[in-house]
This record gives sequence, structure tokens and C-alpha cells, in this order.
Amino acid sequence: MNWIEICVHTSQEATEAVSYILQDLGGDGVSIEDPEVLHREWDNWYGEIIELSPDDYPQEGVRVKAYLSSLACPDADAFVAQVKQRLEDLRSAGFDVGPAAVTTQEVNESAWADEWKKYYKPIRVTDRIVIKPHWETHEPASADERVIELDPGMAFGTGTHPTTVLSIRLLEKYLQPQQRVIDVGCGSGVLSIVAGKLGAGPVLALDLDPVAVEKAQENIAINGLSAQVTAKEGDLLKGVADTAEVVVANILAEIILKFVHDLPRVLVPGGVFIASGIIEEKRELVEEALTMMGLEVMETIHQDGWVAIAAKKW
Repeated sequence: MNWIEICVHTSQEATEAVSYILQDLGGDGVSIEDPEVLHREWDNWYGEIIELSPDDYPQEGVRVKAYLSSLACPDADAFVAQVKQRLEDLRSAGFDVGPAAVTTQEVNESAWADEWKKYYKPIRVTDRIVIKPHWETHEPASADERVIELDPGMAFGTGTHPTTVLSIRLLEKYLQPQQRVIDVGCGSGVLSIVAGKLGAGPVLALDLDPVAVEKAQENIAINGLSAQVTAKEGDLLKGVADTAEVVVANILAEIILKFVHDLPRVLVPGGVFIASGIIEEKRELVEEALTMMGLEVMETIHQDGWVAIAAKKW
């Protein structure tokens, strides 16, 4: 299906009013391109957009865009005329509506769905690990570098969130070649792929979401690890008969607490549990639960208010 994009170049003052007009006239969702974000200080940046290009924003003012399906809006010219009249009404009421320029273009749905990809670039997570969107190119800096190719899709992260970075740092430190790994809540499969690239033996990637499992399988194949890493649906560690030297989970503390009782069963003696996705305020809760299960907390590392824990079963 194709969509019609209605774009209004207006002032910052009129942004909210113009957004309301577009939605009131039937626009299905509104996006705002404000160059102010290019200069903003992100004090608590937990997203994964790596690059914002000035070319995507107006030099002055704001662009407000709304989208209508071509079926719902057979007469784009009539819609534009309505928008222009409402803008003139705003001007008459004393609003500074800026240029008030209205333009339209037809957007193909498949092209639109891929538009987000241009913001993601290769990024070095550790000295050895680089995460690269599979549509980008990257030349390894050394023979020891491990390049993780990822197509996260619009529903999953690109592997550069602090919780993922912390998990990768601990995997690098504790995972030994040929050790078995279980990745609980695998998402796009990035940690399972990292484990495979670091030389792990069989890796089992589990997620309750079938969409996540499908995406993980695609990423595992992209990295040539289908024979080494298996992704399948699973509810945490319920019913898992496999044992492993390393279990990793990058999920919320509340979810980790739901399956800590399974860790002594799944981890072999000397095995390590790597837990991430934990906010600082929940760290002690997780550490206490692990200790109660007979695991020894060996290390905690921190980044941007997030914590990752390495605990060992003796």
C-alpha cells in the first residue's frame, strides 16, 4: 500500500497547532522534524540512534508531517487546500506560522519501512567486538576483531544499548572456547552471536516471542552460525534440559528473579551466570537472590545507571 505524506514547513511556535490540524483533518500519525534535536544534550540517552544528519532537518523552522493512505485520501489537492485554509486561519488569529509551505509526496510502504536504517552505523562495543548493521561495510582493524552483523528490524535494538554492551564485556571476560551457552531472552540474537564468534560450543538462544526467535534465526544465519547457534521459543528456563558453562540474560531484574531458582540446575559446577538489564536500584535484590541460590557474585560492572553481574556456581 502507498501513503501520501503531507508536509507543512512552519514555525516552532505553531508546531502543536499544525500537528492538531493535520490529525483533525484525518492524518494518520504525525512526525516532527525540528533541528533543535541536533544540538540537544541527551543526559539520559538510552536509545540506539547513532547518527542524526542535519540534511534531514530544515535550516529554520520545523517540518510537521502527516500520513494518509492513498485509499483514504483519493484527492490530495483537496486535502492540501483544507490545510492551507486552516493555516491562514491560524495566521489571522495571530500565530506565527512561518513559511506555511505545504507539500505532498507519495511514499511506498516498503521503502518507508526501511527509512530508519540510515541512522545505524558500525560501532565498536569493545576492543574486539564491532557490531555492524548488515547493510553497512566495515573493514576489521585486526585479525582478532570479531564483527557481528545484525539486522535488528524495527522491533529490536541494534546491540549498542548499555545493557547489551555490559553483557558483551562480561562474555568476553568469562566465556572460554567450546563452552556451552544459554541466552535467556535472546531478542535479536546479538549475545548468542557474540558467544558464537568468541568460540563458544553449542549456543541455545531462547525467547518467548516467536517474532524475536525468527529475527534471531535470520541474524544467526547472516553471521554463518546456524550450525553452532540454535534459536527457539522458550519461557525463560522452564523445561530446559540442557546444561551450560555460561548462562546470559539481558532482561529486566524482575524477570531474572523469576528464574534464578533454575540456575543451579542448568549451570554446571564452575559455570557462570551473566545478568544484565538491571537498574542500579535493583542490583542488591538480584545479588541477594543469586546468593540464596548458592551462586557467588564475582563482579558487577556499571554504565549509565545500568548494572551487569557475573556470578559463579561452585
